[in-house]
Amino acid sequence: MIRVDFAFDARDRLRTACDVIRKHYLRGRRVIVYLNDDRALARFEHLLWGFEPTAFIPHVRAEDPLASTTPVILCHTDPDPSLSQTGNEPAWLINLAATCPPNSERFTRILEIVSDEHKDKEAARNRWRMYQSKGYDLHAHSLQR
Repeated sequence: MIRVDFAFDARDRLRTACDVIRKHYLRGRRVIVYLNDDRALARFEHLLWGFEPTAFIPHVRAEDPLASTTPVILCHTDPDPSLSQTGNEPAWLINLAATCPPNSERFTRILEIVSDEHKDKEAARNRWRMYQSKGYDLHAHSLQR
């Protein structure tokens, strides 16, 4: 079954995504980050390089020749879970797009980070309903607790 976790009430959605990615990287878990806008993905990639002075998170774009050996993959097209699989543990997908990612059924774990902005929450509600209609196992968490 596909599990989708929604982390609500992020003060800064992209900064929170950087923190989450760092935690996954430090645990040895590989992730694919999906954002369907290439320019927005470039801005996020820039943030990932410098969100904290001492943090280093190896990452490349999905089309990079090193994608199969890099812990964090960034993509703006259909995410491919096989790009980031290590051993028996499948890759996690972190969705930063306003819509559900294509190929979501190919992942076992999806993480949605949602800010407290009205527009972001409304888009998250739509994604929740879409995932729900597909029968995914949905979980909601507040980051403000």
